[in-house]
Amino acid sequence: MGRLLALQGEIMELIEKYIKSLMDNSTPDCPVWNIEKIRAGKKSDWDYIDGCMILAFLEFYKVRKDKAYFDFAKGYLDHRIGPLGEIKGFNEDAYNLDNVNAGKNLLTLYSLTKEEKYRLAAERIYSQVKNQPRTKEGNFWHKKIYPHQVWLDGLYMVMPFYIGYANLFMDEKEKEKVYKDVYSQFFNVERLMKDKETGLYYHAYDSSREMFWCDKETGLSKNFWLRALGWFQMAMLDSLLLLEDKDSSEHKHLEGMFKDLLESMLKFQDKNGMFFQLPAYPGKEKNYHETSGSAIFSYCVNKGFKEGLLDEKFKEAGARCFKGICDEYLRDDAGSMSLGGICLVAGLGGKDMRDGTYDYYMSEPVVKDDAKGTAPFILAYLYQ
Repeated sequence: MGRLLALQGEIMELIEKYIKSLMDNSTPDCPVWNIEKIRAGKKSDWDYIDGCMILAFLEFYKVRKDKAYFDFAKGYLDHRIGPLGEIKGFNEDAYNLDNVNAGKNLLTLYSLTKEEKYRLAAERIYSQVKNQPRTKEGNFWHKKIYPHQVWLDGLYMVMPFYIGYANLFMDEKEKEKVYKDVYSQFFNVERLMKDKETGLYYHAYDSSREMFWCDKETGLSKNFWLRALGWFQMAMLDSLLLLEDKDSSEHKHLEGMFKDLLESMLKFQDKNGMFFQLPAYPGKEKNYHETSGSAIFSYCVNKGFKEGLLDEKFKEAGARCFKGICDEYLRDDAGSMSLGGICLVAGLGGKDMRDGTYDYYMSEPVVKDDAKGTAPFILAYLYQ
C-alpha cells in the first residue's frame, strides 16, 4: 500500500518528481497518461486526452521556463504534424469537438516558434469549427454522432481555440463575429443548462428532445457531473483571459457566470477540500472524491485569483482542494509515483446506452495517472 503524503515540503518535492516521470516514461505513440489507449492496446492518436497533457507541459514551460517541457511538447506534436500542416489521426468529418482541444497547442507553438506548419495545421482544425453543425439555438453539436446535443465538455474543447485562432489570424471585423458567437453559445448554456436551485449546470442538453437520457420537457440530462462542471469552469476562465474586449457588457456577463458557478461549487466542497464525482450527492453510497474535477476547480480558482477575477476566499478554497487531492490520492510506492481517484470516462448515449443516472456515473472505472486528472493536477500545482 502506498503511503499518504502529508508534509508540504515533501509533497512539493514528490509532485515535481511525479510530473517529470510522466514525461520521462512517455513517447508520442505510448504516453503513460492515456489510459484509454493503454487499456485498448492501441497507440496514441490525435485526441483531447493527449491535448490536455501537452497543454499542461506547455503551461509548465511558460511559467517555469524549463525548456525540457517545451522540447517534449514540440516533439510530441511534430510526431503528428506534417510540413504542410497535415495532422496524423485528425478526422474533420467526424465533427467531434474533442478533436479541437489539441489545436490550442498548435496556436501556442506557432506563437512561440512562428513555424508555418503549426499555422497550417491550426487552419485545418479551424475548418472543422467553421463547418461544425449547430443546434437550433446556435450552439455547436458535441459530435456528429451526437446530433443536436450540447455537452459542457465541448465548451472547453472548442472555445479557447476558437478565440485564440481569431486573435492570431483574423481581422477586427471577423474577430468581432467570433466573439459574438462565443458569447452567444456561453449564454445559451447558462439559459438552458443552469439549475436555478443549486447554481450548477447539467452535464448535457438535447435540443431535439429525442435522446433517451434527456428530460422531454427541458432536454436536460439527469445529473451534475463534476468533471463536466470543471471543463465548463476552464472554458470560461481560459476564454475570459483570451477575449480582448475586457470592458464589454458581454465580457462582464461571462465573468459573472464564472464567479457564480464557483460560488455555487463552494457549497459542495467537502471537509477534506475535494468534491464528489456527483457533487449534489455528498456522502451517498458509492459516491467518491474525484481527482480530475477537483484539480480543475483548484486550477480555476487559483489562476482566477492570480488574474484578478476572484477574491482571497477562492484561493484558500483552491489550496484546500489541492491539499485534499495530495493527501487522498498522491502516492509514492517505493519510488513509483501515482495519482489516483480519476474517473476514466463518462458520457451520455452511444453504443453503451449511457443513461446519465446516478448508478451510471458510479459504474465507470476509477483509474490512476490518466491525463484527464494529471493534466489539471499539473495546472493546479503551477498556480498554488
